Amino acid sequence: MDGQGTSWWRGAAIYQVYLRSFADGDGDGIGDLAGALAKLPYLAELGIDAIWFSPWYPSPMADGGYDVADYRDIEPVFGTLAQAEEFIEQAHRLGIRIIIDIVPNHCSDRHPWFAQALAAEPGSPARQRFWFRPGRGADGSEPPNDWQSRFGGPAWTRVTEADGRPGEWYLHLYAAEQPDLNWTNPEVHAEFADILRFWFDRGVDGLRIDVADGLVKAPGLPDVAGANGQLPFSDLDGVHEIYRAWRRIAQEYGEDRIFVGEMWLPEPVRFARYLRPDELHSAFNFDFLSCPWEAGRLKAVIQATVDSHAPVGAPPTWVLSNHDVTRHVTRYGRPGDTGFTFADRRHGTPVDRALGTRRARAAALLSLSLPGGAYVYQGEELGLWEIEDVPDELREDPVFARTQGADPGRDGCRVPLPWSGQAAPFGFGPEGSVPWLPQPAEWSGHTAQAQHQDPASMHALYREALRLRRELPALGDGPMRWLDLGAEVLAFHRPPGFTCVVNLAAEPVALPAHERVLLASGGLTAAGELPPDTAIWLA
Repeated sequence: MDGQGTSWWRGAAIYQVYLRSFADGDGDGIGDLAGALAKLPYLAELGIDAIWFSPWYPSPMADGGYDVADYRDIEPVFGTLAQAEEFIEQAHRLGIRIIIDIVPNHCSDRHPWFAQALAAEPGSPARQRFWFRPGRGADGSEPPNDWQSRFGGPAWTRVTEADGRPGEWYLHLYAAEQPDLNWTNPEVHAEFADILRFWFDRGVDGLRIDVADGLVKAPGLPDVAGANGQLPFSDLDGVHEIYRAWRRIAQEYGEDRIFVGEMWLPEPVRFARYLRPDELHSAFNFDFLSCPWEAGRLKAVIQATVDSHAPVGAPPTWVLSNHDVTRHVTRYGRPGDTGFTFADRRHGTPVDRALGTRRARAAALLSLSLPGGAYVYQGEELGLWEIEDVPDELREDPVFARTQGADPGRDGCRVPLPWSGQAAPFGFGPEGSVPWLPQPAEWSGHTAQAQHQDPASMHALYREALRLRRELPALGDGPMRWLDLGAEVLAFHRPPGFTCVVNLAAEPVALPAHERVLLASGGLTAAGELPPDTAIWLA
């Protein structure tokens, strides 16, 4: 391991593996643990500190694995529990830690608990593990409240009882195949405490918590009328007590086992409450991810992030893309709004890919030099873009189906990675295999193999940035101080002796005084100035 002890997570560079699309070891077109194990040397050479796996549990895959049928095993398509244990062991030998997804808000409708609930009577203990409620109206034919699924449509589905009668409704904030668990039930608490110990016993170093702020629902499940259909999450002490209890479990295994929260919270004070010293260690920074390529807005988000984390002593995190959002090479190349929102993915908007790539290179140096931890979504280091022309009949994201195609969903950022070769499957799987989503022919110039020996490639930029991030004491966790180089320039100093400058202006800008250039996302002008949409690290 890397010898950073209990504080490794404060400045770690963490690489997200969406296993289904990473590398296919057996030729069935779906990524798996055998394929990922073969790519471990690649990740070690890239220079990351930890790997975060999206869910790898047995699942019907109604939502890409976030519908978990068994929290203590591996989806057979991905491999076996023994292979997962081997991966963890081999990663540790290379100094790489492992974070896995935990999905405590909901499970699969194929989970044994939910099968028991469907077979049981209304009001039974089995149904108390979920949110079963009678419907409204004289015949109970209306949902219990007006909550809407985040995947479109009502957040309630009615069941047919054992005697054939239309029965109660159950809550699902996502797909109907993902019933929400009832965290007011002690059985749910006990079950997940045991699940945590199961994976810590196998050497997992941390857990990323899906929907971390949503486990405890508002008392009485009130209507949302007038609130854009968003769930009125409650700020009850119960949700904080969950993480305090989990933190105590982690401490049984040593202080270096961590929890990372996934939370979409607009209020900085409430966000910070989850990061107090006895709860979550860190949380995803969706404000930064969603921010358009605009200097003023980026600076405001960065400063607000630092300010909101400081009172609780938590390190910020910085992320540009993940398995749920449009890849930033595409976002940054669009005219007008270059930000991200689930309400409108701007699917089909013209993209200047060269511009998006230039900005993505600059954004990489920005995100990797800010104080705290950083996440890299698989394929970012290859400069991959969103694949927006996935045939409708091949799309698997439930968002696409539940919105009748109005929202194209997330398949475009989940297309299997290109590793080598001139044609599909580009080394993702054995020659002749067919990836579960089609890869574009244009990726032939963006494979890991093609970029590895090219010093001007995106891969080379990430590799060098991650090397410097490990070597320079100024990078990772620590302070920063803004420098004033103009309204359209982001510039900051990090002690000892490091400066980052990102030019978002329309014209080149002069560099501040420095001893030498450490790394730049693009070349300087003949006059030694920093061109537009370019970033530089200075000593």
